[in-house]
Amino acid sequence: MKRDYSLADIAEFLGAELRGDGSARIAGLNTLEHAGPGELAFLANPKYAGQLSETRAEAVILSADQAAAAPGSCLIMSNPYLGYAKISAWFTTASCQGVGIHPSAVIHANAMVKDDVYIGPNAVVESGAKIESGCSIGANCFIGADSVLGENCQLAANVSIYHDVVLGSRVLVHSGAVIGADGFGFAPNGQGGWQKIHQIGGVRLGDDVEVGACTTIDRGALGDTLIGNMVIIDNHVQIAHNCVIGDNTAMAAFSAIAGSSVLGRNCILGGNACVVGHVQICDNVMLTAKTLATKSISQPGSYSSIVTPLMTTAEWRKNSVRIGQLDSMAKRIKAVESNRSAKPEK
Repeated sequence: MKRDYSLADIAEFLGAELRGDGSARIAGLNTLEHAGPGELAFLANPKYAGQLSETRAEAVILSADQAAAAPGSCLIMSNPYLGYAKISAWFTTASCQGVGIHPSAVIHANAMVKDDVYIGPNAVVESGAKIESGCSIGANCFIGADSVLGENCQLAANVSIYHDVVLGSRVLVHSGAVIGADGFGFAPNGQGGWQKIHQIGGVRLGDDVEVGACTTIDRGALGDTLIGNMVIIDNHVQIAHNCVIGDNTAMAAFSAIAGSSVLGRNCILGGNACVVGHVQICDNVMLTAKTLATKSISQPGSYSSIVTPLMTTAEWRKNSVRIGQLDSMAKRIKAVESNRSAKPEK
């Protein structure tokens, strides 16, 4: 059921300064370009400032320096994008499943399930699992033995939670995600094949974590794979066994971190950024898109790497070292050329 809200109520919720008609009703959100009467837009990126004077939005969330150009009502905030993020919860179209267990769900007699949860069709909850208050488990989900879902967790349809996995409170896991599958552990058997290393650790996620669709988080070989509080993980991300991801870290689509590596707090991995195994990345590091971190990083900052043409590994290692020397080489060449030009011609 759609609802609308007064602009005054929205301003109070956001702590925004209201300029205009507080009684105006807002029934949805839209972009500056496409918003119409009854819709709220926002301006956070200066790239779209040219659209402000022409917008038909009922009101716009923006900063004080943009307010004079607004043709109608506006909500003034120091961080308009954050304001948009907060108010989006009022207009979400995601359905609320309510409470109850579907008749086709299979719940083991030894599982502990609080009364106020929702469990959808064909879901399976195995022995010893614990589902805390307020959880919602979508159709066809699997919760393995002795796993725990903290309060108000949400699993979309077709999520697989293996055994001995612990989710904190308010964790959101999107469809197709797999948490707790075996890490990629194999030892050469001396005969040209492989001996599987059984993964006997688990996975632990903190509070307020979001896991994207088709993302995989492997269980630990010994000890647990650890995901901190408020970590946000995009679709198609791979986190290998025994990794540690610090609080508030963000990982964009197709990024990956190999086994036993550590990401600090407040890190950002751009799309397709990767970290090799057994390295440590300190707090407040950004790896830009397609960056490959091949060694530990001990200083905060933004890091990037260069993609070279395909070559043998031995050649690549030599050229990677030389790429790192290009700046100093260029400065030396420039100095030589300057000295030559400064000498008088004979």
